[in-house]
Amino acid sequence: MFHTFDNHPANPPLDRAQWMAVLARAPLPMLEQALGEHAKRTPHWLRAPETGLTMVQGRAGGTGERFNLGEVTVTRCALRLAGASREEALVGVAYVLGRSHRHAQLAAVADALLQDPGQQAALDASVLEPLRRHLAQRRAERHARAQASKVDFITVAREAGGADGDEEEDA
Repeated sequence: MFHTFDNHPANPPLDRAQWMAVLARAPLPMLEQALGEHAKRTPHWLRAPETGLTMVQGRAGGTGERFNLGEVTVTRCALRLAGASREEALVGVAYVLGRSHRHAQLAAVADALLQDPGQQAALDASVLEPLRRHLAQRRAERHARAQASKVDFITVAREAGGADGDEEEDA
């Protein structure tokens, strides 16, 4: 099934796929600043950050059949944040485009923290909301740049005022 993570409804319930998409797209300095002291926590690695390739797919016109577009570099990791007991330990995973091991680690830390219902609302307000606003602003700037270069083609007939020679001739 094809999902888009760019269009968010107003006041959506926190959905793990949504917050993971935000964390994966977040700029590293903003993510590091937003996590604050949590960024300095030492995790127990379930899978240390590793970089590899993954195949991405495209669709002609956004609605056609899928086709393999090419490969992109992805870094992934899985970690456990220490809890009171092993059963209470929080597990976070992350997949980010590029080769930044630190970005993958911070996204996985945030994922683990966001799974704790006690911290979820506070982290949504302090971490995810500023990142969503930043990403929306970047998307709006990109859209504005694209709109500035948009060309509306019109036919010569419409520009001339008539296509059938309906113009009155001077006699």
